Amino acid sequence: MPPVPGLRRYLIALTCLGFLTAAVILVQAEGLAALLTGGGVGVPLVAAFAARVLLAGGQGAFTGRFTASVKAGLRRRLLGSETERAGVVATQVTKGVDAVEAYLTGYLPALVTSVLVPVAVLVRLFTTDLASALVVTATVPLVPVFAALIGLHTKASTARQWGLLSRLGGHFLDVVRGLGTLKTFGRAGAQERAVREMADAHTDATLRTLRVAFLSALVLELVATLSVALVAVPIGFRLLEGGMTAHTAMLVLILAPEAYLPLRAAGAKFHAAAEGLAALREALAVPVPAPRTGTRTRRRGAPELVLDRVSVHYGDHCALSEVDLTIRPGEHVAVLGPSGSGKSTLLAVLLGFVTPTSGRVLADGVDLRELDHDDWLADLAWVPQRPTLFRGSVEENIALGKSADIAAAAKAAALDRVVADLPEGYRTRIGELGEGLSAGQRQRVGLARALARTGAGLLLLDEPTARLDQRTEAAVLSATRRMLPGRTAVLVAHRPAMTELASRVVEVSAGRIRERELT
Repeated sequence: MPPVPGLRRYLIALTCLGFLTAAVILVQAEGLAALLTGGGVGVPLVAAFAARVLLAGGQGAFTGRFTASVKAGLRRRLLGSETERAGVVATQVTKGVDAVEAYLTGYLPALVTSVLVPVAVLVRLFTTDLASALVVTATVPLVPVFAALIGLHTKASTARQWGLLSRLGGHFLDVVRGLGTLKTFGRAGAQERAVREMADAHTDATLRTLRVAFLSALVLELVATLSVALVAVPIGFRLLEGGMTAHTAMLVLILAPEAYLPLRAAGAKFHAAAEGLAALREALAVPVPAPRTGTRTRRRGAPELVLDRVSVHYGDHCALSEVDLTIRPGEHVAVLGPSGSGKSTLLAVLLGFVTPTSGRVLADGVDLRELDHDDWLADLAWVPQRPTLFRGSVEENIALGKSADIAAAAKAAALDRVVADLPEGYRTRIGELGEGLSAGQRQRVGLARALARTGAGLLLLDEPTARLDQRTEAAVLSATRRMLPGRTAVLVAHRPAMTELASRVVEVSAGRIRERELT
């Protein structure tokens, strides 16, 4: 997980504020003890109250400003991410980013204070009353110990709760997008039940997390109250016996609760912060495009591709691990493997959309990071699993601003029959994300877009026939076969028919690659 920008400076500032708060608490306790034992309202007491108010207000303003900048940065990161899980990103941008506030403005300041203030109080108690100091020293660790034990139980449940919310948001957005198709095929009712079941699962997970949160708050309050009682009761007996002055007793009674208060505050904020921390980790783990600084260009035509010990990590997840692969110019390589094994990540690396965590990718001997990215993309054709379509006409979505033989590309992708049924043919306008077309028709538009790039030297096809019927698949495979000669091609496929186009097959499993014999 990449670090939060400015987090180190933020923690240093919180530490300085924590030291000041601890000092003010000690001065305030001295003043209150003097006031309650017959002394007047001194200047130090008034100054301590004013300083504590100012410190609380200043910390609130400072943490709020920092959190606002972090939230804005996270939203920019998510909106510029490369993930195809639009629903999950939508949930993170709204609910997830807002949940981070509880962690940054509530839990972290309380955590810093819970370390500094008890230490300062204990130091003062040791110089005031040894017996009370030993009791506080023995009981203060009980609060974080119980909080840690409960935290171990709630960490998994909170992560599960956030995961269910992300899944619910993503699925709901997908259902809304495909509602027209679902109604057409009579599947709207089934998806309604699926959404309801996912919402019920999230509700159950939330209630279980809240039950643990209430239980932990009760435990922490009970431990802190009993600990203060263990200090207060002996002090009462010692006062009756005359073994302690009233000023010392009052000072200890005022300071003892201050030792437990920051720990109780941190424990109370832990559960709200746990969800924010889970959302923060997921947001920072989202892959984002790396800045492109390369300026070199290469000759057009079929490139030689070399992956040299390439590894890609998304947070704690390893998508590719130490991959070594050489694809010769004009070679056609089929990439097989189960879902989630790293096939799409491999294509994203070749496209230059994902920069390897370690290792390098060479195109004709030149590191891909040194190449001009626009020049590199201009010489390749790519069909993703879900082609991105834009508001505009069918022909505009195929051409993407380039001059191309639209009709020939559409015929090769078996899109011409679909266009013939449209009211205005190739000039028919479609909505954002291909609204008005079925999933299979959108896939054919993406195929036609790639087939229209007749000069591309590199073809990257990510399961191009996944949403096509058998007859259309045969037509597309025939058109693809005619495109392959003289070009380097990487074909990701689940169906056996795609492997027939390849001269070599590699298999991806758990981010690693091994050669597979053609049968």
